[in-house]
Amino acid sequence: MRAVGYKESLPAEDPSSLLDITVDDPVPGANDLLVKVKAVAVNPVDTKIRMRMAPESGHKIIGWDAVGEVVSAGDKVTGFKTGDRVWYAGDLTRPGCNAQLQTVDYRIVGKAPENLDDTQAAALPLTSITAWEILFDRLQVDKPSPHNKRTLLIIGGAGGVGSVLIQLAAQLTDVTVIATASRAESQQWVKALGADHVINHYDDLAEQIESVGASPVTDVACLTHSEQYFAQCMKLMAPQGRFCLIDDPSESIDITLMKQKSISLHWEFMFTRSMFTTADMIKQQELLNHIAKMVEKGQIRSTLGKSFGEMNANNLRKAHQALESQKTIGKIALTVAE
Repeated sequence: MRAVGYKESLPAEDPSSLLDITVDDPVPGANDLLVKVKAVAVNPVDTKIRMRMAPESGHKIIGWDAVGEVVSAGDKVTGFKTGDRVWYAGDLTRPGCNAQLQTVDYRIVGKAPENLDDTQAAALPLTSITAWEILFDRLQVDKPSPHNKRTLLIIGGAGGVGSVLIQLAAQLTDVTVIATASRAESQQWVKALGADHVINHYDDLAEQIESVGASPVTDVACLTHSEQYFAQCMKLMAPQGRFCLIDDPSESIDITLMKQKSISLHWEFMFTRSMFTTADMIKQQELLNHIAKMVEKGQIRSTLGKSFGEMNANNLRKAHQALESQKTIGKIALTVAE
């Protein structure tokens, strides 16, 4: 099969950072689906793995957002048949979806929504899982709280995760949503997705939150540059609040700032279940199926920002460069030719 991979960690501008390759077709295990990949999306994790994890030998294939068609299934697979249209984010410990065929554990695969095309659907799996787990597993906004009213601050609201998180919070909870965005087009984007208030992350957060009358903030989802915003958040957050991050801080954060207010720290990593084969792995299949139903009912819209055409090394390099610029709105997706 044809795929895109890399042999060494190089900047995305380097023509050798991603290469068109041919590899053997994957063989499904007992719990696997063999999927013919139809479209993929690109995430920041792709760029991080490319730069931080050189292959031990041969080429490494990355990519963790896909829509495709089931070709075959392992002996232990239930609930799927040949021809099913599926979507998933995959497993960080296995070869990714930047290929014509991929094997993936059926417990982290859902049925794709019928009302989206392949690129529109490919934009959603990884960010939907991440956003759902932030909202309900980490921040637990649907559980009893010491606060009469929950206010959620989303730092980095116009990105892939933020774009889904805003929609889920608006559709499924009664929390007040404050999203950060700096440019006029990104501010318009997050407002259209359902944010109650939009503020600029380059300006003082506390002052802006106070000016819109949305304080105190009980919950924070910090989706980018958490080391820059941590101290500010500790000052503006309500006692017994929850702070969740998904990125890798470039410098240490002082967790002692959380002590007096008894603020709790949560780290969201959507690959945990698949990486450690947790007993509740099937939750991600259930989650994706639930998101698909919400999409079909018009409650959640695709966060596709731009299509970069057919998946090949050149177009994927351009997608990685766009992500690394940190100026993208929504998600980038590409189609996969047979």
